[in-house]
Amino acid sequence: MEVLQFLLAPLAASLILTGIHAYLGVHVVERGVIFVDLALAQIAALGAIMAILLGMNVHGPGAYWFSLGFTFLGAVIFSLVRSRRTHIPQEAFIGITYAVASAAAILAMSKATGETEHLKDMLVGNILAVSWHEVAMTAALYGAIGVFHYIFRKNFLLISMNPGGAEAQGLSIRLWDFLFYASFGFVVTSSVAIAGVLLVFCYLIVPSVGAMLFADRIGARLAIGWTMGTLVSGLGIYLSVALDLPTGATIVCTFGLVLVFMFLGHLVLYHGRDARELRGVASNVAEESVGGRQSL
Repeated sequence: MEVLQFLLAPLAASLILTGIHAYLGVHVVERGVIFVDLALAQIAALGAIMAILLGMNVHGPGAYWFSLGFTFLGAVIFSLVRSRRTHIPQEAFIGITYAVASAAAILAMSKATGETEHLKDMLVGNILAVSWHEVAMTAALYGAIGVFHYIFRKNFLLISMNPGGAEAQGLSIRLWDFLFYASFGFVVTSSVAIAGVLLVFCYLIVPSVGAMLFADRIGARLAIGWTMGTLVSGLGIYLSVALDLPTGATIVCTFGLVLVFMFLGHLVLYHGRDARELRGVASNVAEESVGGRQSL
């Protein structure tokens, strides 16, 4: 019974992470910027390291806002470099930003040797150590971001899945890109502090990819992603305690194993001539657009 109570807070935190990241993962996969989460997470970690060098408490509000400020800078960069008229894909800029931020973090860490354990937590995380206060604060923040995305869901989805149509409607691609990456930055900065970079990346990408194996529509993909994230989180936490393994790494490996089984299930259900083409929501939007014009 005591073990169950001990696991309640980590399980609640993992469910909150699943809720927001599975949704954001739909946007990330549709945009084709798979590693934007790692890049923003590394930028956030760099901001935290710089705050430590300036004498701030790594767990204090000053370090958090300093880290968030760095993340906003990354959001500005990613919103400015996106263009359909350039031959350089946005993912290239994201990769360069990640490499530079990682190198800068290594240089900064060499001057902050006394905080190496805290810096390690940023990478691998320690979700078992999360408190109910952190769970409540994270839930409130993610709830506010969720409401923001729900209110402007049409604009965000259009920008991610049909930027040409968004421009035709007069929407500012760069403005809405910045708002997306800025809200994304809030999520990443808080999530990395709880779960670490690797686990946050899995919560963002794996449920969305797994859902794409069986669904094209947003609603169905979200339902599959949320279900997968919830089950994998519970199973991963249980295995980590039962086998005395690091929790974050166990959940990441569990995500990978479940995704393999989902892919095998996809091959069984859709094989041979009936093989199902994997495509995102953007493909459906384009197909429906063409069909609508033909019917006219």
